[in-house]
Amino acid sequence: MELGELRTLVESGEIDTVVVGLTDMQGRLQGKRCQATHFLDELVEHPTEACNYLLAVDVEMNTVGGYTMSSWEQGYGDFVLAHDLSTLRRLPWEPGAVLVLCDIEWLDGRPVAASPRQVLRRQIERLAEHGLVALAGTELEFIVFDTSYDEAAGRRYTGLRPATRYNVDYALGGTSKANHLLRRIRNEMAAAGMVVESAKGECNLGQFEIAFRFADAMTTADNHVVYKAGAKEIAAQEGMSLTFMAKYDEREGSSCHVHLSVRDGETGAAVMAGEATSGLSLLGERFLAGQHATLRELSLLFAPNINSYKRFQPGSFAPTAVAWGRDNRTCALRLVGHGPSLRVENRVPGGDANPYLALAAVIAGGLHGLEHRPSLPDEFAGNAYASGGDTVPTTLREAADLFDRSEVAREAFGDDVVDHYVNAARVELAAFDAAVTDWERVRSFERM
Repeated sequence: MELGELRTLVESGEIDTVVVGLTDMQGRLQGKRCQATHFLDELVEHPTEACNYLLAVDVEMNTVGGYTMSSWEQGYGDFVLAHDLSTLRRLPWEPGAVLVLCDIEWLDGRPVAASPRQVLRRQIERLAEHGLVALAGTELEFIVFDTSYDEAAGRRYTGLRPATRYNVDYALGGTSKANHLLRRIRNEMAAAGMVVESAKGECNLGQFEIAFRFADAMTTADNHVVYKAGAKEIAAQEGMSLTFMAKYDEREGSSCHVHLSVRDGETGAAVMAGEATSGLSLLGERFLAGQHATLRELSLLFAPNINSYKRFQPGSFAPTAVAWGRDNRTCALRLVGHGPSLRVENRVPGGDANPYLALAAVIAGGLHGLEHRPSLPDEFAGNAYASGGDTVPTTLREAADLFDRSEVAREAFGDDVVDHYVNAARVELAAFDAAVTDWERVRSFERM
């Protein structure tokens, strides 16, 4: 939506609210609902501000220590929500509302380096120095329940009724209880400016995926966070709930496969495909080799939560082996497509990934390949779960330690960004280590 169209819709009374949104560390939309007339009269020229603790809290919005950007000692001041008017769009699930996404700046105009959108922007700019642009798509899975969010919370998120009773992967039957919800999500995301391709069932009970057309990396990340927020709102309006947890139960987890290719920044020509045995060009092989070489040490940006690592189980379609293969879903990196559509699918991220950080890590890994030229290992053919080679990290603690020590990460993102997200991981670890779980009670209450 152009600004002029917004003015017309506000004058006619069709739009009365502008949602000013930022994406936090956890990949959630935060911000303000502003009166549309106030946005047009004041905020277009003088953007609104918000407390800088929004990038220095845990998932429960608790103020926690260890961050240099925001603390009690610094008084928890403000930063600026510098709206990106190119992201202005309708929110069909919220009558009378449009959304604008923001970059986050300090009061003196400097970008907040650790803000997720800025982390991705920096990698896009680095890629542009090589004359390249990134095109990306994210395939996001979720589990739908017939239970409302309020009821789910009252049950402590256990004993919920999934929207399907059995594995409906690709099934056209057996999904009728969720079809009205999926239809609303598809149509309302299309009305919000996204190009919807399809919806399909997945393996776990109540599990689905809605696919969207690829776009430039920033647009894909923007669409991703709007989609997640909107899907939850629509589910709530239908008296249902859905979760993007990486691993809800002992069955299959929910993935967020990240597809990315690079093209010539001037001509738009595809540059990944070539005449090598792999089917890649030399540039494509280097870009893939860099992703392979850095996968373990950048995994924190693919799998940011304790729960993320429970998804990595043999035979689960979630990867365990650091390997690449052509159209091989047992590998962490899957080469897929042909000719101009040739791309690398990173299968490590789950549904809980922050898309800006995950895409930034993919690009940073590829840039490491272009700039440092590690060798590309042989393609893995067969069952990579049984490869016996290096594996993705198995815990958040291992991933945080690898990221903290990574020269690649510090070179690509800067010490301030690395330290910020390592601290976020350690805050989560400390909270989990102090918690007593239902598993412990079942194992120990009576029998110990």
